[in-house]
Amino acid sequence: MPFVELETNLPAERLPPGLAQTLCAATADILGKPAERVNVTVRSGLPMVVSGSAEPCAQLIVSTIGVVGTAEQNQRHSARFFDVLTAQLGLGTERIVIRFYPVEPWQIGKNRTVMTFL
Repeated sequence: MPFVELETNLPAERLPPGLAQTLCAATADILGKPAERVNVTVRSGLPMVVSGSAEPCAQLIVSTIGVVGTAEQNQRHSARFFDVLTAQLGLGTERIVIRFYPVEPWQIGKNRTVMTFL
């Protein structure tokens, strides 16, 4: 069950229509998870600084079970997420940061229980 949070200082009107849905589909493809399990949040217009600069920037936070636990996995995921983000946001790779967090099934609640029991 991936959770993807995109935070950017770009104003909402500069984001492409349907960005959350595009990011959902891309995440499902990149991580090999069903789109029905992907959760996406997009926050725009935030006060942000990346690499010491408040120029247009973004950070992507990816939390999921099982597929972001190694450097090799995240290197592959990173390249693909950067392709999506640079195309969608019109930012250079130096203005985007991605953070990967592996989570355990017992850390995600759903349907009055946790993923361990689903």
